[in-house]
Amino acid sequence: MATDSKKYKRVLIVAGESSGDLHGGNLIRAAHNLQLKVDFYGVGGKRMTDAGCQILFPAEDLAVMGLLEVVAHLPTIRNRFKRLEQQLQGGNKPDLLLLIDYPGFNLRLAKVARDQGVPVLYYIAPKVWAWKKGRIKTIGERVDQLALIFPFEPPLYAGEKLRAEYVGNPLLDEFVAEQPLRNLRQDLVADKSTPLIGIFPGSRRSELKYILPTLLETAALILQQKPQAKFILPVAPSLNADEFRARIQTSGLPITLSQESIYAVAAACDAVLCVSGTVTLQTALCKTPMAVLYKAARLSYFVGSLLVKIPHFSLVNIVAGQEVVREFLQQQASPHALSKEILRLLDDSSYRAQVTRGLKSVCTRLGEPGCSERVAKLITKTC
Repeated sequence: MATDSKKYKRVLIVAGESSGDLHGGNLIRAAHNLQLKVDFYGVGGKRMTDAGCQILFPAEDLAVMGLLEVVAHLPTIRNRFKRLEQQLQGGNKPDLLLLIDYPGFNLRLAKVARDQGVPVLYYIAPKVWAWKKGRIKTIGERVDQLALIFPFEPPLYAGEKLRAEYVGNPLLDEFVAEQPLRNLRQDLVADKSTPLIGIFPGSRRSELKYILPTLLETAALILQQKPQAKFILPVAPSLNADEFRARIQTSGLPITLSQESIYAVAAACDAVLCVSGTVTLQTALCKTPMAVLYKAARLSYFVGSLLVKIPHFSLVNIVAGQEVVREFLQQQASPHALSKEILRLLDDSSYRAQVTRGLKSVCTRLGEPGCSERVAKLITKTC
């Protein structure tokens, strides 16, 4: 712990995925707005870079999902872990290790930090409520402070020798910061009656192989029923638009690629077809009805199904504690089933209203904005 009050604390921050980069960027800005004497360096993407973080290597080096995909990238992952390990073991250790999500990698790094006497603040903790509950003990042994983003999480850590605090959800800060949202709809559809449907494939390259073809086939089926429909696909900062452009041109579908805010895109849509994860809550904040899907390699899915034992897999339904939006997992995620659900959201006004009410209740459960600022304040309390 630094004793000189005038000295800037050095925070090694590690975000292994696009969503972590997003929350990390907002956290860094909040720390600067509070005029905290903190310098950030570590692993992230464009958002953290823009916020003033010195990037050691990009988060996309670590952003893989699925058993087979992780195995294929093990050499790269091991190399990057070694580089961070050296940062923690060197003579110029950070004053704090700040971890964002990405538990398989970050919990190992937390052990290195604990062994070296570096305090650990974990923001967006591992989802122990979904799987690997044994991690609760591991977290208690390796982490000093938890910044939790769901109100049902703190009781899980009762009895552990760490501080576990609910800080609100970071998406609320992001959503507020985006206001007023750009009106994309007027640029995309001339007639108000023209359906605009969002195609949200996620931010991981490893997911595109299994999910994008299904999304395109679904769009084609919707178009058969609604020839006037148009589609919009937001490109995550971690991906390149060229990765989609050729596929879309080949399909001949009226899909517009967008690098605008995910909120502006979701708000412009009448309905959204999206992968599970952070994007479901982002879409919920816009009150836009959605259908959620997830597909993976067969082996990855089989292993995951043995480990994960929860009634819902989308964050919207997990926060709600019930089914607010329909979920389509693996074989259930057929173009026929998905297109049928999107068409129902477009055509059945009472069903659409029911889903919208559910999304509003999810937003209420998330609480109030201010998460990034609360976590920033925890930095000075932890190191």
